[in-house]
Amino acid sequence: MNSTPAPFDLIGVGSPIMDLLAPVSDAFLAHLTGAKGGMVLVDHAEMQRILALLDREPACTTGGSAANATLNAARLGLRATFLGKLGNDGLAHIYRRRFEAAGVDGSRFKHGPLPNARCLALVTPDAQRTMRTCLAAAMTLAPGEISPADFRGCRHAHIEGYLVFNQALADAVLDAARAAGCTVSLDLSSFEVVHATRDWLLAQLRRGLDIVFANEDEIRALFQDQTSDYAALARRLAGHGVLAAVKIGRDGAWLAQGDALHRIAPVVVPDVVDTNGAGDAWAAGFLFGHLRGWPLPACGALASLMGAETVRRMGPIIPDTDWAAVKTRAMALAPAR
Repeated sequence: MNSTPAPFDLIGVGSPIMDLLAPVSDAFLAHLTGAKGGMVLVDHAEMQRILALLDREPACTTGGSAANATLNAARLGLRATFLGKLGNDGLAHIYRRRFEAAGVDGSRFKHGPLPNARCLALVTPDAQRTMRTCLAAAMTLAPGEISPADFRGCRHAHIEGYLVFNQALADAVLDAARAAGCTVSLDLSSFEVVHATRDWLLAQLRRGLDIVFANEDEIRALFQDQTSDYAALARRLAGHGVLAAVKIGRDGAWLAQGDALHRIAPVVVPDVVDTNGAGDAWAAGFLFGHLRGWPLPACGALASLMGAETVRRMGPIIPDTDWAAVKTRAMALAPAR
């Protein structure tokens, strides 16, 4: 038997999106269709219309759900790579450089002829983010471009739920990851994803996933249950044979696996600035601990810390100037060996 360790602990799969961050009033959201706090795909013209309504240029940072999780996991110390399609413009070059500077292998990015994907995160005074995404080049990633070779040498594949809007592509990704021997996690990403793809998601649960991340809105949408408590919903998800991670915002989380159920206490943040990327950072912390063999309560504690540190700042990525102190706090949570 070959005992050589896999070159990569983690491969993230999703859209490499450049995030545009703009603080707005609640009244500004009247210019949009769709619910506050959700994500809606838009074309180039609609993106330009919304940008023109802003009273200032938005800030810019790397984004994308699985991409945020992968970058944070690499900063914590996992050997990580990423699969997604970049564009042909300056944003794409900036994106790849920033990922590689953070320690993420860039060799599995694919490249397309269109501009890079962008996501406009509109942050209201309550720190909630409402997102409008123009996928551009990322949307051209096709099932035929995906093969088990993309996942070769990777222990675990983390897939964002937004990919499921293209179910043929999501099928190709899951088939290739499984064929390469990866364990797989799926972040449901948005209640809109669940509403649009619920039958597909339930079929994948029957087929077999290893870890599923869901927040309070997503888990209720998945089971069409508005009354059960979150512990019961976590147990119901775990009943499908997965490790269930159900995040409930400022109230912490529930982790369920088999007969085990763990309540994860929140890290209290009195000065929340922006919730954009908090769930992705939470997943990064959890995956770091899980892939390092930590017990579930310790994985949850690290996840909560990462989410809390993210909401204290604007944007989905903790600034480099703050990262050393955050990592020190994170590593202090490692269980004694």
